[in-house]
Amino acid sequence: MKVFKYGDDINTDLLFPGRYTYTCAKAEEILPHLLEDLDKDFAGTVQPGDVILAGKNFGCGSSREQPALGLKAAGIQAVVAKSFARIFFRAATNQGLLLVECPAAVEAYRPGGGVSLDLAKGEITVGNAAFTFPALPPEMLAIREAGGLLPYARKRLKEQGQR
Repeated sequence: MKVFKYGDDINTDLLFPGRYTYTCAKAEEILPHLLEDLDKDFAGTVQPGDVILAGKNFGCGSSREQPALGLKAAGIQAVVAKSFARIFFRAATNQGLLLVECPAAVEAYRPGGGVSLDLAKGEITVGNAAFTFPALPPEMLAIREAGGLLPYARKRLKEQGQR
């Protein structure tokens, strides 16, 4: 697992350049452009299970779905940040992308160190130090496990015998 660490105020244009907004809608179209104006190597090196650590206000900017969709499709296990922009938080939830707010874990990370998450415990381990974060509510875990809000809603309707 690789850890990518970025600073404060990483906006949606840095996550996915706005110039592609109307030409890239599907995950396979978005993936090559993820973080290209911030980290030119990201799209070519990101692997499923990787983690992003960031400062405060991650995902500020416009309300486009492509950044969250792209990070989820790239297999990002979680974005751990000091704080998130609310609109990005919602878009990430819709896509089933895990966001963890844990400033102390971000501060503790040193390049080359390991990061692991235990969602059931609400714990993130950075190197040899463990930090707690509020455990995700069962509904949020179910949305993530279903792959996003729409698959979750479809599954719930099917379980209830509705179309």
